[in-house]
Amino acid sequence: MPPAMSTHDRAKPIPLRDFFRNPERSRFQVSPDGSSISFMQPYQSRMNVFVQSRAGGDAVRITSETERDVWGYFWKGSSRIVYLKDFKGDENVHVVVVDADGKNLVDLTPFEKVRANIVDPRFDHDDELIIEMNKRDPEVFDVYRVDLNTKQPTLIAENPGNVTRWVTDHTGCIRLGLVTDGVNASVLHRPDEHTPFTTVITTNFKEQIEPLFFDFDNKLLFASSNINRDKAAIVRVDPATAREESVIFQHPEVDVSGLAWSRKRKVYTEAQFVTSKGQRKVFDAETETIYADLQTQLPGYKIDLQSHDRDESIFVVAAWSDRTQGVRYLYDATAKTLTKLAEIAPWLPEGDLAEMKPIAYQARDGLTIHGYLTLPQGGGKNLPLIVNPHGGPWARDAWGYNPEVQFLVNRGYAVLQMNFRGSTGYGRAFWEAGFRQWGKRMQDDVTDGVRYAIAQGIADPKRVCIYGISYGGYCALAGLTFTPELYACGVDFVGVSNLFTFLKTIPPYWKPMLDMFYEMVGNPETDKELLAEASPVMHADNIRVPLLIAQGAQDPRVNINESDQMVAALKKHGIAVEYLIKENEGHGFANEENRFEFYEAMETFLEKHLS
Repeated sequence: MPPAMSTHDRAKPIPLRDFFRNPERSRFQVSPDGSSISFMQPYQSRMNVFVQSRAGGDAVRITSETERDVWGYFWKGSSRIVYLKDFKGDENVHVVVVDADGKNLVDLTPFEKVRANIVDPRFDHDDELIIEMNKRDPEVFDVYRVDLNTKQPTLIAENPGNVTRWVTDHTGCIRLGLVTDGVNASVLHRPDEHTPFTTVITTNFKEQIEPLFFDFDNKLLFASSNINRDKAAIVRVDPATAREESVIFQHPEVDVSGLAWSRKRKVYTEAQFVTSKGQRKVFDAETETIYADLQTQLPGYKIDLQSHDRDESIFVVAAWSDRTQGVRYLYDATAKTLTKLAEIAPWLPEGDLAEMKPIAYQARDGLTIHGYLTLPQGGGKNLPLIVNPHGGPWARDAWGYNPEVQFLVNRGYAVLQMNFRGSTGYGRAFWEAGFRQWGKRMQDDVTDGVRYAIAQGIADPKRVCIYGISYGGYCALAGLTFTPELYACGVDFVGVSNLFTFLKTIPPYWKPMLDMFYEMVGNPETDKELLAEASPVMHADNIRVPLLIAQGAQDPRVNINESDQMVAALKKHGIAVEYLIKENEGHGFANEENRFEFYEAMETFLEKHLS
């Protein structure tokens, strides 16, 4: 039986599949000429791209992917769409182009075991695209300019073996290369494509300058930088010297990493950052006017501009909150009118979902840990608790709609998320505090969060489960292994179990950063004791409670051997474990039917062990 709901005004149970169904329609974009709207919609249970005239009429399906959802897409001019796909979750992405009427579909990168990425979409040039591929060498990416009329790629930059990112200016010229020797990072620059690259700055990877885009005359560069500061700021730099010319925006508490700009008006418009919730600093009066009008028309919701035409007069607007994926609208900035496009999940009643509340607590060494607590409607005390550490680990949780959280809370569980040390967004010192702390102080922050919830009277200490994906899955295994008295059960989804084997099986294109991984996690040769202490599989006999493990067989990041060896170790010690493997999935379950199966298994597992 699910946990009892003693509070009379809690929401009624919502069917599980309603939380994890594909959206009715999503990812709306407007064509550059403003005449058409594109979106993603299910076709044979896979998310595919459709195009519809703004004037009305039937939508045309222009992709027919039936194995996996389309990864993402964008308009190339107003007559073509480029989209990305992979196979069975292997993350070897292909770049595909198709006409906006569904004709002339061509895979631009039809190569086995090769990953392609977009370097520059060239939004102002309809007939070309700049991509990178690791076709020549699986560890590094060379750059190609693709002629979309002939569909032929032309090599324009061969990777010397250590470039991890390429940056173009507004003419499509590759001006920057970001280089690593594994620990130290350098920025290479050239003024034009006929001049050799020169190194302009070298820093330890802990100090980072991340190029965003060139200024509109292609001379200076906008970047996010934490050089000589703890919190990353948006700065304007001279790319030939890396000298900081000016600070555009910084925040005293968190990193600032994003800067938006207007192609039409040649101005930067807003910086994005996350405190407890996503925030923006608007610099441009025209953008400020648009947001102010939208907030008046859509009160109570977070507002995002997701797409616009080339004239920047027609926008796709998202209105959302922590309790709903929300509604998408078409906004005419001249007439100030909103036209509803779709509700993303109309079957989920916003009023029956729960508020995600920001919290903070003190770790045992005094460090402040920020996080989120979501309770069933009506609140409650002594609730069964799901501890849900995020993946990464060099990432962070943020306020917003989360289908897993809403599903669990709807079933009567409280959900605790925390941004443990090592999480990004809180500055360099907080990030570095997590180095070489897998299973140690990073895990202590999770443990201290559980004890906080218990001390507050929120969590029943006998009914606590830890669940996570990727690094969160590692946290689940580490929690059950190193603090077995704290948990009644655990769920590990594509989590690391053995730090030695994990570091040996990373994707080949992560190899240039391997020394950085060694500094952040530990070196298998020189830190054997550290990694052995932190590897749950080597302490599996400490686990006392049931465990559910889920794994994609094609996962390139956390190899299936991580789960296989953990299951074998648990069975050897007679510990109850359920194991769900999907042969057609990678790092997480993308296909709808596999999501359903996993969450149904988790629901049954939690009902059994947290009642």
